[in-house]
Amino acid sequence: MSPVLDTAYIPSRDREEVVRNAVWESVVAVDIDHGPPAEDISVRIGLGTVGPLRICSARATAVTIRRTERLAREDEEPAVFVGLQVAGTSLVAQNGRECVLRPGELAVYESIAPYTLLFDEGVDHHFLRFPRAALALPDRLLRDSTTVALGPGNPVARLAFTYFSQLAVSDDLHEGVHADAVVEPSVELLRAVLTSQQGNSSLAKGPLEATLSLRVTRYIQEHLADPGLSAARIAAAHGISVRHLYAVLSRAGISLGDWIRTRRLAECRRELAGPEGRLRTIAAVGRRWGFVDATHFSKVFKRTYGLSPRAWREQNHARSRT
Repeated sequence: MSPVLDTAYIPSRDREEVVRNAVWESVVAVDIDHGPPAEDISVRIGLGTVGPLRICSARATAVTIRRTERLAREDEEPAVFVGLQVAGTSLVAQNGRECVLRPGELAVYESIAPYTLLFDEGVDHHFLRFPRAALALPDRLLRDSTTVALGPGNPVARLAFTYFSQLAVSDDLHEGVHADAVVEPSVELLRAVLTSQQGNSSLAKGPLEATLSLRVTRYIQEHLADPGLSAARIAAAHGISVRHLYAVLSRAGISLGDWIRTRRLAECRRELAGPEGRLRTIAAVGRRWGFVDATHFSKVFKRTYGLSPRAWREQNHARSRT
């Protein structure tokens, strides 16, 4: 990952503020206490995103990072962090526990509780931020998993360290279809690390199943424009059978075909009424949202909204001209 912030090019008087703003805006709100005086502060930070995951790779002089009780209490998007120790050592403290990380080890901590990260020897570290909800793990399991050094002694953690280190530094995995392809495996690998560490993978099954319909509908919403979206593809993306997919959605009162069609039509309706509605043909708008057959698109649109896509567009643009 190429650095996006390097204090070598920043006046010494501005370094602390620039570093603080970059971390707050891109990763998490924390207090940062630098060890050396301002003129000796050296920080190189690379920032990236992989879908909902955020990545920060940092090399820096000695620093102490604190997530205070006030900042934790104000958290609007609870997250779970994975810290990967690349070189040197560091200390992680949270929930009344602490651990020392050595090269090749990782630790997990949460944004909703105060924590301290101590880098007395300087920083050579990857930080990965996961949405807490995406992990769908019990609160107790997460609390029991924080501030535990996970490394070569745990084969799943060993695999995770290699995988997440590569994810952090590979710019070509941070965008487009490549990023889409690695989000779910990344979440599942972290789940595997935490549940295997607790020695009881069944702890994860209930919450994972309970959030499956939510994760499925979120996936569908993100892929609405894909004309190849199908039950088989959705099921494969979540590691379940098509039969299980339909059962899960049925319990949530969702008919898959109707749900997808309704949301695709809503997007078409919104686009046709908007400022770009006149820039594309009716058929192009339909194709953009997965309706490959223009005649079929017009029929289902009229059946749903009581007028054709063309009439809907003309009606809304006529209003905007008056």
